[in-house]
Amino acid sequence: MQTGEKNGKIILLVEDNPDDVELTLRALKKNNILNKVVVANDGVEALDYLFGTGAYEGRNTSVIPQVLLLDLKLPKVNGLEVLQQIRNYGPTKLLPVVVLTSSMEEHDLIASYQLGANSYIRKPVDFSKFIEAVKQLGLYWLVLNEPPVIESAI
Repeated sequence: MQTGEKNGKIILLVEDNPDDVELTLRALKKNNILNKVVVANDGVEALDYLFGTGAYEGRNTSVIPQVLLLDLKLPKVNGLEVLQQIRNYGPTKLLPVVVLTSSMEEHDLIASYQLGANSYIRKPVDFSKFIEAVKQLGLYWLVLNEPPVIESAI
């Protein structure tokens, strides 16, 4: 277990587009956000990580990410379904979830908040604007925000 994992300073990035994963990781690094980043490539993998099932069977589920960056357009289980399952499961009910998506659909914005998203950010197309958005996101969610202590029910 790495230091970032012990103290819960993990970012769970749920993104199926390898280019967007790489851009996000580069933007985090460029902004000196050095938290451990766990990448889930689809909704099933994200839920397996959080619930300690599937490929993550036996993972210490008392280690909850500090923030989850969630794309909506995911294979297998879409982001809205992931969000719903997170909010219905005791140990992850209060996990800060930032929807980070390219979706311009008003329905996605409204549904995300209805299902308990803490924030909704449309990915800027311009890389310099994307880097600035990630900087602000990191500053707020990883430095300024005071998350509740989440006790695992497992």
